[in-house]
Formats: sequence, C-alpha cells, structure tokens
Amino acid sequence: MNLLRTLWRIWYYIVIGVVIFALFPVIIVLALRADWHRHFFWWARVWGKIVVTLMGFRIQKIREQKIDWTGPYIIIANHTSEIDIMATLAIAKGRWLFIGKKELAKFPVFGFFYKKTNILVDRSSPRSRRDVYRRAGEKIKEGFGVCIYPEGGIPDPEWRLGPFKPGAFRLAIEAQIPIIPITFVDNKRRFPNEWPGGGPGTLRCVVHKPIPTVGLTESDAPRIRQEAYEVMDKTLESYGIEGRSQNQ
Repeated sequence: MNLLRTLWRIWYYIVIGVVIFALFPVIIVLALRADWHRHFFWWARVWGKIVVTLMGFRIQKIREQKIDWTGPYIIIANHTSEIDIMATLAIAKGRWLFIGKKELAKFPVFGFFYKKTNILVDRSSPRSRRDVYRRAGEKIKEGFGVCIYPEGGIPDPEWRLGPFKPGAFRLAIEAQIPIIPITFVDNKRRFPNEWPGGGPGTLRCVVHKPIPTVGLTESDAPRIRQEAYEVMDKTLESYGIEGRSQNQ
C-alpha cells in the first residue's frame, strides 16, 4: 500500500510537469506581457482542473450562496496541502492572482510564469512583506482579484486552523472589496505533506458568503479577521476535523 501511495505522489509531480509542457506555448506567451495576463488566468484554471482530475480527485463545491466572480475580491482559504493551489484554481472563477512565497519561482518552467503572473513575497524580509500589499493594491485597481492564504503557510499538522495574519483583511478594507472565504475540508487528509499518505477521492470545498468591507476602516480589520476565522474553523469542526485552533 505504501508503495502505491508513493508512486501516486510521484505521479502528482509528473502530471504537473506534463500539463505545464502541454500548455507551455500558450501560457508562456500570455505571461510575457502584463496586458495579456487577464487571458492567462483562464488557462491557469484549465491547468488546475486537469491536475485535480488526473490525480483522481473530485471536487465537491458547497456554496453558501451564489458568488459574483466578476471581481475584484480577496479570496482567503485555509492552507493544508500542496493541492490547495490546484483546488483554488479549479473552483474560483474570474481574474485573480496569488500572493505566494518566492521559493516557488525556483521551479523550472513553472517558476517563470508564476513569477510573471503572481505576486511573490520573501517572508524573511519585512520590506518585501510591506511591498507585496502595495503591489496587490495596484493589481486590484486594474480589476484583478487576489488570493491569500492568511495562515501564512501550511501550519503544523496539530493545527485544525492556524492563526490568521492581518494583511488580507487590511488590503480588502483599503480597497473596499469583498472577502470570499473558502474552507478546504479534505485536502489535508487526501494530500498531506507527509509521505506517502493520502489518496484519491472527494475534496469538499465550502465557498462561504462574501464578507463585505464597504464603509469599513482599518480599525475594523481585527473584527472581520476574527469573523472569517470563526466561520472557517466552525466549518472544519462541523465536518469532524480535529486539531488545535486559535479559538481554543
């Protein structure tokens, strides 16, 4: 069984590479110029859906209400697994980009267009962490949405939901755009960081009601951060996900 799971995990990286190279002629051209990036994200979503499907996953999207994906907006999601990026691409429509760690830019081919079309941050540099939200604000003014994993990375396995950093909520209030929380229920179990765990199956993804920010000020950021945290934490708890949370 462990051998099969190990081969399946290796298959994940093969799939990512093969799909990237298959779409390479299109995505490399669209990544070259900023005014073409709006078309790039449609292809990025195709890439995410193909990877999810070929890994044997079936996404079950659970919506609390119909979402207007025309944007701009801030997507926030719990970060539990490498498959989170693919799952986010598969379910979130519209034009949006990731705020992600700069280490991803080191991957061959993928790193090139990831760096060109998203916003990278060096978490060890206070200057980089400050500058990333300035650049995100500029993209929002251009009509793009932004996806941020507010835990700041994949937390230790003992956490059900790690503490949220404030940046996403301040950015949403500054831009006066809604926050769309997404809770990944099964990603950690289906594709954990620890090898050779996991396996194909259903990925339940709860898309919550947007949190409006029109009329809010920076002083409201802690309140809506806590609101978003409680919504996602209670959802995980309701599905039987155990572990520590900030509310405990």
